[in-house]
Amino acid sequence: MLLKVSGENPEPMYQQIINEIRRLILTGELSPGDPLPSIRELAQQLTTSVITTRRAYLELEREGLLTTRQGVGTFVARVDRETARAAARKIAAGLLTRALEEARRLGLTDGEISAIFDGILQGGNGKP
Repeated sequence: MLLKVSGENPEPMYQQIINEIRRLILTGELSPGDPLPSIRELAQQLTTSVITTRRAYLELEREGLLTTRQGVGTFVARVDRETARAAARKIAAGLLTRALEEARRLGLTDGEISAIFDGILQGGNGKP
């Protein structure tokens, strides 16, 4: 399992792990029943702490995307359509929030940001 995480990303590492695993599940790259690396293995692969990896796995379990069987391992859960949609909305909200924060740091007004977003929704390149 290849996760794209970076120490240079301002987002906490555990959140990057969560987002990457969610993406893999929602795009079908990970299927129900697929095993995930153990917490220790993933921590070693990503050169992060076991605590960080455990936190990500626990959050994904709470969301219903992973299931852990004691002594056996962690697996992708069977996800119903509403759970998948809720996870997709959560990813989209996070991405849009970061984009909004960046646009505001660039000094754009909410009206300008809204116009750009509307343009993108209409199939344009976002130029007002």
